[in-house]
Amino acid sequence: MIDLHTHSTVSDGSSSPSELALMALEKGLSVWALTDHDSVDGIKEAAQACSGTGLRFVPGVELAVQWKPSGEFHLLGYGISPDNDFLCSVLAGAAEERIQRNDKIISLFRDNGIKIDMDAVKKLSGKNGIIGRPHFARYLVETGVVKNIEQAFSRYLAVNKPCYVGRRNLSLEEAVSAVKQAGGIPVLAHPLSLYVSWGKMEQTLACIRDSGVQGLEAWHPGARVSDCVRLEKLAGQLGMFVTAGSDFHGAARPDRKLGITAGGKKIEDGFFFEGLEPLLENSGADFQF
Repeated sequence: MIDLHTHSTVSDGSSSPSELALMALEKGLSVWALTDHDSVDGIKEAAQACSGTGLRFVPGVELAVQWKPSGEFHLLGYGISPDNDFLCSVLAGAAEERIQRNDKIISLFRDNGIKIDMDAVKKLSGKNGIIGRPHFARYLVETGVVKNIEQAFSRYLAVNKPCYVGRRNLSLEEAVSAVKQAGGIPVLAHPLSLYVSWGKMEQTLACIRDSGVQGLEAWHPGARVSDCVRLEKLAGQLGMFVTAGSDFHGAARPDRKLGITAGGKKIEDGFFFEGLEPLLENSGADFQF
């Protein structure tokens, strides 16, 4: 069993990178990837926690890509070097964009009669954590403004709600270049989040492939098993390899379990060893810290 899509307190998860490594070991995973949003700050801690344990660690990142308003495009990068200058500069720009976005979110909450204690929100994000909408949502729950995370989004933070602020993400070309210059392999995360109809899915995925994306995360807990099977078949037709992940966030998303994907299925080793590992080996990426 493996997991190729997880988040720590460095982005919007509830466990530190080293705590996640321990959880992966306790679950009996053979391969584990840390893929925090727009940050590589947890990679060295995670790698050190895995060193000498037998758990194979793959350093990763999840980049937000500019896409149409009705959907989301996230690009996973596997086998990256966290010290690559170009990747670090791209991530620094994304961090500054996020800070500006958060300031606007706070202002909108103020306009709606809700005062945000940013120190408390920072505490929820953990040490050196990236602050995003999930942290504002957790703050609203803890201060009694809403009953749960879902309500925080449906009332305030989702698209077209009063405190939603969009952000300028990377172009697909920028994101693919950042991953490849860092020695990594680019993979499209949870394709159904693109909000593309099945009638246009093959054409859309072909264009994404032609932009340099090599793999497809066909298996994701947010999708039905039948849709995952359909995506896996499309990937084969397009010459893209298939990955699977849990998109684990811990307490922030208690419905998602480490090592488990769509339909409650365990993530099989083959999703790494038959698709991703050969590409990583050939790329020369140093992913064994």
